[in-house]
Amino acid sequence: MMHTEGMLKEGALKGKTIIVTGGGTGLGKSMGLYFLKLGANLVITSRKLDVLQGTAREMEKETGGTVLAVSCDVREIDQVESLFDQAEAAFGKVDGVLNNAAGNFISPTERLSTNAFNTVIDIVLKGSANVTMTAGKRWIQNKQKGTFLNIVTTYAWTGSGYVVPSAAAKAGVLAMTRSLAVEWAKYNIRSNAIAPGPFPTEGAWSRLLPGDLVKKFDPAKKVPVGRVGEHQELANLAAYLMSDYSSYVNGEVITIDGGEWLQGAGEFNNLEAIPQEMWDMLEASRGKKP
Repeated sequence: MMHTEGMLKEGALKGKTIIVTGGGTGLGKSMGLYFLKLGANLVITSRKLDVLQGTAREMEKETGGTVLAVSCDVREIDQVESLFDQAEAAFGKVDGVLNNAAGNFISPTERLSTNAFNTVIDIVLKGSANVTMTAGKRWIQNKQKGTFLNIVTTYAWTGSGYVVPSAAAKAGVLAMTRSLAVEWAKYNIRSNAIAPGPFPTEGAWSRLLPGDLVKKFDPAKKVPVGRVGEHQELANLAAYLMSDYSSYVNGEVITIDGGEWLQGAGEFNNLEAIPQEMWDMLEASRGKKP
């Protein structure tokens, strides 16, 4: 068996309906696809409906499963309520939520505008809270069990230079995960988190570290096992935590990073080596200051 293969047995998520925020691309797409392969009904959401619809068609063709694509800005509670209304209308109920939607800037903090800082906080922390509160209240009212899985980062507990808004927001999500694991367990609602290390995606890494910066700051060089993660490895862990196999796991954050954070806390602290001139070039490549 290879680490790039699926881990759980066929049908492990059969009959479950799972919402994945940020599910149209990247790691959200990879995790959602595996949920679908394991028999789940899948709801994917982000702000870009055309991307979601394309992903949904691709997933359904590959798996024969059912995918509902819903445009939703998790910062807007009315849109989040509508997301759950549509999911329940399509599938009857929602069993699990994967809070994966995120935003990030790599930048010296003094270069960030207040708007840029708030944007990350609003998407990552407030957006996750909106989705979590909406799901939790419905589950409690309906006396239905449910599962939350939140994607955080290792710098949620170490902090990291150059990604301060993300670190602050992810730390808040981690605190929410652990707090609700205690408070809502009596309602048969579990809350867990995953802290991934480097799992490069085509879009995210090119945006964060464009051009030669990706080569200069190769994330694999910081990982003791000598490589970055494969998407299936993350999907395997996510599916386990979303499944009933993990029914005694609650309030946990599981790191999957090849030992990276133990080797050097603060995933982006090494960006101290970037000279001011290169930061200017990085800003110019984005078209405007964050």
